[in-house]
Amino acid sequence: MPPAVPVQASTLDIYKNARLGHRIVQTRYGRLHGLILPLDSYRFLRSVEVFLGVPYATPPTKQNRFSPTRAPAPWDGIRISDKYSPVCPQRLPNIRNETAALEKMPKGRLEYLKRLLPFLESQSEDCLYLNIFSPMNGK
Repeated sequence: MPPAVPVQASTLDIYKNARLGHRIVQTRYGRLHGLILPLDSYRFLRSVEVFLGVPYATPPTKQNRFSPTRAPAPWDGIRISDKYSPVCPQRLPNIRNETAALEKMPKGRLEYLKRLLPFLESQSEDCLYLNIFSPMNGK
């Protein structure tokens, strides 16, 4: 399994008030313990339960490379789902030189890419994970 990527307040300020959830969720592959993400300070939003880095297939690495995906291996115990997993490898346009970048893209796209970069720092072929957000009264 790849190294988990901790949720950083500098990346997403909404996670600074997150805490471990109250319930354990049983999946086909094992048990999960997620986070409670209070969104009360955002107008019209309610708290959500978050499960980060939940595997949905075997990693497409080594002997599994170029093969159809298979179900993930079950795990023992309770998996604390509080960290993002790496994203799949991808190439982004070079935006270090903003002046040069603005010659090739609109300003809105440049600003979007700058906000996206913190999520793309950790990349790996072992990237088949879900981030699940559920209303607090969800099942």
